[in-house]
Amino acid sequence: MEYEDKSIACSDCDEEFIHSAEDQSRYAERGFTNEPKRCRDCREKRKGQRDSRGGAPGGDRPRRESFDATCAECGQATTVPFKPTQGRPVYCRDCFRAKR
Repeated sequence: MEYEDKSIACSDCDEEFIHSAEDQSRYAERGFTNEPKRCRDCREKRKGQRDSRGGAPGGDRPRRESFDATCAECGQATTVPFKPTQGRPVYCRDCFRAKR
């Protein structure tokens, strides 16, 4: 499919920005169906705000805490992203997938 550069108004600052044919092609390859709503500057500013709250993917966010546990099925030592509760089984990745 052939793409042409598009002019779009930023939803934050109302400035016009170009959604290039190259970017449109990349969006299509990745399966994105929506056009961008923000210009590059506003996207970067918004990403910076998310990063400072510690919730942005790929940023300098705090690492998720993990807990040591023993798999209730195979007895293998594993780590899980939640604090195990006594009386509730915890499974390693392989056993968990097998049970699903």
